[in-house]
Amino acid sequence: MVLEMSMQAVFEVADVFFVGRLGPDAVAAVGYTATLLVLVFAIGIGLSMAAAATVARRIGEGDPDAAARAAVQAIALGIAVSIPAALIGGFGAGPLLRLMGATDAVVAAGTSYFRWLFVTNVVIVLLFLINAIFRGVGDAIFAMRALWLANILNIVLDPILIFGLGPIPAFGVQGAAIATVIGRSIGVAYQLRVLTSGRLRIRVTRDHITMRPDTLRKLINLSIPAVVQYLVGTASWIGVMRMLAEFGSAVVAGYTIAVRVIVFALLPSWGMGNAAATLVGQNLGAGKPDRSERSVWISGAINTIFLTAFGVAMYFYGGEIVGLFTDDLDAIAAGALCLAVIAFSYPFFGYGMVVVQAFNGAGDTRTPTIINLIAYWILQIPLAWLLAFKFGLGQTGVFIAIAVAQAVLALLAAVWFRAGRWKTLIV
Repeated sequence: MVLEMSMQAVFEVADVFFVGRLGPDAVAAVGYTATLLVLVFAIGIGLSMAAAATVARRIGEGDPDAAARAAVQAIALGIAVSIPAALIGGFGAGPLLRLMGATDAVVAAGTSYFRWLFVTNVVIVLLFLINAIFRGVGDAIFAMRALWLANILNIVLDPILIFGLGPIPAFGVQGAAIATVIGRSIGVAYQLRVLTSGRLRIRVTRDHITMRPDTLRKLINLSIPAVVQYLVGTASWIGVMRMLAEFGSAVVAGYTIAVRVIVFALLPSWGMGNAAATLVGQNLGAGKPDRSERSVWISGAINTIFLTAFGVAMYFYGGEIVGLFTDDLDAIAAGALCLAVIAFSYPFFGYGMVVVQAFNGAGDTRTPTIINLIAYWILQIPLAWLLAFKFGLGQTGVFIAIAVAQAVLALLAAVWFRAGRWKTLIV
């Protein structure tokens, strides 16, 4: 799972690495799009949390046929919910970018990039969703292979489609989106082949491809709070990006690069959290709640060591790392500052990330929603505004608020997890 999410992290970094050669406006366009795309990610990840918890519980109970039926219902639900985002992104690309505070130059550079990713958002949703099914079953190696395949294609196609090669014209920022869509689509095709091949602990057949209202209802009941949970957390980043837009495109570009570097570390850490979530779901299904809890504390300790080491590296070498993506001095300064400030929250967040995922693995998607609401909306957004504009700290104040919110989230998650209510849930 760690290797799987490492490849997802490469996905995040590859586009901005190549697009960085086109200048700060192009990088800012990627940043604004990514910030709004988290709304799609919220749907995909929310559904995947519900799917993973349900499938893992059925596997723990020794019922692979029920797990296959749940997988089909989850995929159907994912396709259905991707349609509204495709319509909104297709018709509202320019206005949405302007609403985020993008300049005319950024809108011109990013509209086609934005439109490509939103119109084809179904492949984003399915990539998340089917990989969650693989993890719930306990066959995470196929999830890793799907993302490796998608990412290798993306990395190969990015420079070709962005800068052109032979008869292939240079598409600029739009080329990065086309490469991403092709890579993800091939990844989804591989996932569907594996689901029906019999290589998993479950095999989806024609008999499973029927609507089952009871299973669908359970998935919806689980996924709605999971979507809200992720949306509460990630939508707050829209507010953060809107505040940073007040300080210019160079700051937005620096922040965009810094976030991609941070994601490069956090996604492998999320892999550790996903592993803990699978262990929690399967052990609860097998009637072993104490073993579920033990797996979470062990995973959290490993994650904290990893993220603390990453934070030290970001504090001392953030400027050099951001400089690999852009030669704009203002963007480098903003990105390095962001990495250095947020680094202080990593020792806390290593545990927090695992514990939040453990709640989801148990089928308790409501508790993390409450935790995210407190950490990101009641604390992070107001604190960022106060520090940046009332106390005159500017972008530094925004970065401090992010670090404080991450630390508070981890502390709240640990306290709630120790209470143990998640052990008694029926999924």
